[in-house]
Amino acid sequence: MNRYRCGAIILFFLTVACEQDTTYQETLKNPESYQAIQKQITDVIVYDIFSPPVASRIYAYSNIAAFETLAQNFPDRFQSLGGQVTDFTSPQFPIDQNVNPYLASIHACYLVGKTLIFSEDKLEAFYNGFIEKLEDEGLPSSVKSSSVAYGKQVADHVMAWADKDMYKQTRTFPKYTVKRDDKYWKPTPPDYMDGIEPHWKEIRPLIIDSANQFVPKPPLEFNMDSTSEFYSQLKEVYDVGVLLDTERVDIAKFWDCNPYVSHHRGHAMFATKKITPGGHWMGITAIANRKANSDFLTTVEAFTRTSISLFDGFIACWDEKWRSLLVRPETLINQYMDEEWKPLLQTPPFPEYTSGHSVISRAAAVTLTNFYGENFSFNDTSEMDYGLDSREFDSFIEASDEAAISRLYGGIHYMMAIKEGVEQGRQVGEFIVKNLETSRQGDEVSLVK
Repeated sequence: MNRYRCGAIILFFLTVACEQDTTYQETLKNPESYQAIQKQITDVIVYDIFSPPVASRIYAYSNIAAFETLAQNFPDRFQSLGGQVTDFTSPQFPIDQNVNPYLASIHACYLVGKTLIFSEDKLEAFYNGFIEKLEDEGLPSSVKSSSVAYGKQVADHVMAWADKDMYKQTRTFPKYTVKRDDKYWKPTPPDYMDGIEPHWKEIRPLIIDSANQFVPKPPLEFNMDSTSEFYSQLKEVYDVGVLLDTERVDIAKFWDCNPYVSHHRGHAMFATKKITPGGHWMGITAIANRKANSDFLTTVEAFTRTSISLFDGFIACWDEKWRSLLVRPETLINQYMDEEWKPLLQTPPFPEYTSGHSVISRAAAVTLTNFYGENFSFNDTSEMDYGLDSREFDSFIEASDEAAISRLYGGIHYMMAIKEGVEQGRQVGEFIVKNLETSRQGDEVSLVK
């Protein structure tokens, strides 16, 4: 073999090897890689049956870890959350030349998510499979080790901050003691569960100043006189529940988002699991990212902003729920109107006012509208994994309106809780939009590591 032919063969194999060595870069820059880790976190949240407020905490901290990793690597593109989010400081760690920001971001998200869930093995198996794919595509060991190490530094920094948000302390606080007066919330059938997270107002918010920054006006005065406005709203829940048509049933079930629904058949009991209301809006965020053809960086930014609005929305809502302690319609209807009446949806185990769906849906919708625009139509497929059809919306606000009114159709909220919940969510969302800066002017930095 002459030296020219030998040289050509060597050059060919070097070229092929070089092409193979860069395949992993495209996988890492593909926004679907981040979409996948978020979907896996949602799946584990469903499997572990986290309550809606706790689920919002998992979403927020895992996305903050991912975003802050990128903010440190792309300072011309992103504004760090340090000094913006309550008590959070920017992680100041040296960035090795071999760090791939995309992999470091995913790793930071994975580590924080894994720390906050129960079924660590499920998330770990998914992540290990992802790393194996990257290695098959040519991920160098030096890039892997440097990126993983940097991601861990950011994740540790975020978790050290998260550990001071009062979550662990509230695990030891006493349960709610049921009050006798009819106007106060009581556990509801079929399981009569204890109230969920009665001390959630103690959790440190992210952007809003305090849990009680946006206190809604008080609920209507409790009055079971048939001429009172309170009774009228109670009767409305009853009447709507009796005369539900197919469309309203579909709407109620689409937005049910109850993470744990128990079913009783004689002496047998089984449960079904679904996404939380926050998980539904993370799903909508995923859909919006795909429709807008958002790149990896924009995808992480959208998830982060939405998760922050959900987190603070739940804190504001739960502050009011456990202050007003308003009784659920089901309790009063069974006591005063019809002991056989049942709501279409299973009543969640916490006080009535304000409607959590209304608050967090409007907060998320305001955030996404600011990010993607007012007339952003989309096909919401978030519930298809749970056996429900998709629904079409012309805007995020329209979707949040339907989420809110679905709680009346489901028989679990008075109109006052829905209307005031929407208003409370709007205030939270607009405050976050005004006070959270994530983007700077500038283009994405080219990366070839």
